[in-house]
Amino acid sequence: MERTTDIQQSKARTPVVRKIVAGLVLVIGAMIAIKLAAGIIAAVFWSVVVVAVVVAVLWALKTIFW
Repeated sequence: MERTTDIQQSKARTPVVRKIVAGLVLVIGAMIAIKLAAGIIAAVFWSVVVVAVVVAVLWALKTIFW
């Protein structure tokens, strides 16, 4: 039978601090991903708005002058 020492048993368990750090990494990673996704959605939205405004101005100019 093999005997395990106290050092081997403590290394076998994941320390609480390590779990807390892993949780913080996950939370920070999720926050960055959400912020990035929101930024991409906002960029697409404003691009669509700019295209719509340009089309509206061109339509108005065409209607007035042609």
